[in-house]
Amino acid sequence: MPLRAIVFDFDGVIANSEPLHFRAFRDILAKSNVDLSERDYYQRYLGFDDFGVFTTIGDDRGQEWSPRDVADFVADKALRLEELERDVSVLFPGAADAIRRAAAAVPIAIASGALGPEIRRILNKAGLTPYFAAIVSAEDTPLGKPAPDPYERAVTLLRATIQGPPLQPSECVAIEDSRWGLESARAAGLRTVGVTNSYDAAQLTLADLVIGSLTDLDVEDLRRLVH
Repeated sequence: MPLRAIVFDFDGVIANSEPLHFRAFRDILAKSNVDLSERDYYQRYLGFDDFGVFTTIGDDRGQEWSPRDVADFVADKALRLEELERDVSVLFPGAADAIRRAAAAVPIAIASGALGPEIRRILNKAGLTPYFAAIVSAEDTPLGKPAPDPYERAVTLLRATIQGPPLQPSECVAIEDSRWGLESARAAGLRTVGVTNSYDAAQLTLADLVIGSLTDLDVEDLRRLVH
């Protein structure tokens, strides 16, 4: 079985943006007198999209936030994140080269819980958007990770761009940094690679392969995963 596509997570894999996301969530929540620690963010909330983070924190803290309240938080957080990203290089070292290497081998996509404008803003700034055949963001699926929806959507979009027999999830490899993302990809039927950018290898045991960074990404290793 050949490797026919690679699907990247975004935050924590391509973009070193999780610290900025944490700061943006913390700042918005502080306006409602809700404290968010860095430890809680990484251990409890990192795997959710923005709507899921605010909703789950509200449930955990006994806040009676309406869907409109949460939508307002999400919009405010997006503005705060854009402020924090200004004049900062967000990409992980080696990420741009890894994307170019992967795209030269097979079609590539993104399956992320980040908002589409946030993803495209960073990719456009780095000149990387044209390398991706599909981008799936938080707005594009009814459920986010760890549900399989983002990866199922990415495979569907890729299938429309690839000639030959219909693309199967088992012919794709997902690149992830968290257990939530790995659960999502595996539930969708993809093989998985864990990158130890956010968590150490002991917390990425669901991955078929674990690497230290995208600098270590070898397409030949991915080909062997799908055989």
